[in-house]
Amino acid sequence: MLTATRSQATRRNSSYLRLLPLFPRLTWLLLGLPVLGGLLGVVLPAFGYFPDLGGDHLHLGHFWSLLAHPAVPGAVGLTLWTGLAATAISLALALLLAAAGHRTRWFQKLEHSLVPLLAVPHAAVALGLAFLIAPSGWFVRLLSPGLTGWDLPPEFVTVQDSWGLSLILGLVLKETPYLLLMTLAALPQVRASVMVRAGQALGYASVVAWWRLVLPQLYPLLRLPVFAVLAFSLSVVDVSLILGPTTPPPLAVLILQWINEPDLEFRFLAATGAVLLLNLTLVALAGTWLLERLVFHRFRGWMTSGRRKPAPFLKTAGRLASWLLPGLSGAGLLGLLLWSLTRRWPYPQSSPETWTLRNWLRHGPALADTVGTTLLIAGGSTLIALVLVVGCLENEQWRQVRMTPRSLWLLYLPLILPQAAFLFGVQVLAVKLRIDGTFAVVIWSHLLFVLPYCFLSLAESWRRLDSRFLTTARCLGHSPWQVLLRVRMPLLLRPLLVAAAIGIAVSVALYLPTLFAGAGRVATLTTEAVAHAAGADRRVIGVYGFLQALVPWLGLLFALLVSRLLFRNRQGMQG
Repeated sequence: MLTATRSQATRRNSSYLRLLPLFPRLTWLLLGLPVLGGLLGVVLPAFGYFPDLGGDHLHLGHFWSLLAHPAVPGAVGLTLWTGLAATAISLALALLLAAAGHRTRWFQKLEHSLVPLLAVPHAAVALGLAFLIAPSGWFVRLLSPGLTGWDLPPEFVTVQDSWGLSLILGLVLKETPYLLLMTLAALPQVRASVMVRAGQALGYASVVAWWRLVLPQLYPLLRLPVFAVLAFSLSVVDVSLILGPTTPPPLAVLILQWINEPDLEFRFLAATGAVLLLNLTLVALAGTWLLERLVFHRFRGWMTSGRRKPAPFLKTAGRLASWLLPGLSGAGLLGLLLWSLTRRWPYPQSSPETWTLRNWLRHGPALADTVGTTLLIAGGSTLIALVLVVGCLENEQWRQVRMTPRSLWLLYLPLILPQAAFLFGVQVLAVKLRIDGTFAVVIWSHLLFVLPYCFLSLAESWRRLDSRFLTTARCLGHSPWQVLLRVRMPLLLRPLLVAAAIGIAVSVALYLPTLFAGAGRVATLTTEAVAHAAGADRRVIGVYGFLQALVPWLGLLFALLVSRLLFRNRQGMQG
């Protein structure tokens, strides 16, 4: 009897271990196929091959048409300027905050606000910022007419300005928290606290020691997140539609306009523009890598000079940035809420004259359907992503196979490539297979972006779990499957819930994947918020914009509260 039981346990163990290698292979398949197929679906039409539209041979004619288009030079210049500037400023602010706030109390408070800031979709931040800095926005209303003398909104342009400054500011507000969170996650790997204390023992100020000793070891770990931010900033569409210039627009917006043209010949031009955007992104990534080398070579002398001058302005600048970034985002979201509850708010009053719930009640049925669709897509893509991520991490643990740098690059591939460069091709393939506009394709397209974020948020907690718990469970006769369900997942419930909340937040914020894969027939909170942003009714924009921010927040709050309630008597398992 005992022998039979042991043989059954052995079979269960072996079947579980044989199943695990399938998860990384399935993950690469689900990520790689749409990206490679999407790139092929873009490159071939760019070179004229699109049989469904009469293109049956390869040629370069569409590239000459693209170069001759009057809007392209301005769009390319604007794309490079806004993308590079937003990335550089976001990285500088993230490093400044990390250096100035190292082991300080005010920085600990900032850390607690990072995840809520990350949960806010890009479009919601852009809409809130537009409400703040518009000529009739909240900032001007607070100062007028007493300090400005403006009884009417000023005529200068602050939103959709020709230089793209509002677009850069909107991207900085979103990307700085992300890069700062990646920085905080990487600091333990370089033993930042030990390095800073060693620098202080040698007479350096803590901020100076951080820049001289920690940063050179830290930046290689931040290279992939920086590349992801750069690629996104160069190809962002929803934020550009809200804050970016229109004459000309950024290249990604111009591509979207060509795709939406009734004349199908513009599809060739759109594909060619997508190839151009892909090449611009690759050039920008290569240039960033070369600039990184040049900067470190240029400042190597300063890092090793031994000068011990204090830098109090860095701490002051860091503290100021720690207030401005959450303050601007929070004020923008508060503005969305106020406008959603406004009946009448004439200029230059700083607060609404009359309040009402009619804006919410009027759009209630449409909001319910949109929220349901959004949650269905977000929940489906996040659930699939978590199953794949857990399977990949279990494969690492049981088979002792750590993810290689090449695999990590493949995981980041959908984030590094511009969305328009392959999602247009995914749409073409979906149309040919007659599956465009289905929920399955939309969930699949969201999975491309949800899965990397779920992996990044869960991997470190999964790997750092004390192996003695697992060894004890195995000694007590538990199978690997039982160890996963009864030991590992309960101990890692909070990281799992937070990863799920982050996945939902990423899915809710996706615009282009929903637009392309859904063929314009699938409406989510983000697509509706961006569509209403083109209108003049700030009340409707406030309703959709605030609800778009509220849904990810509620998901995050649920994740934090569940772990606290379940483990209210076990403090060590709450965080």
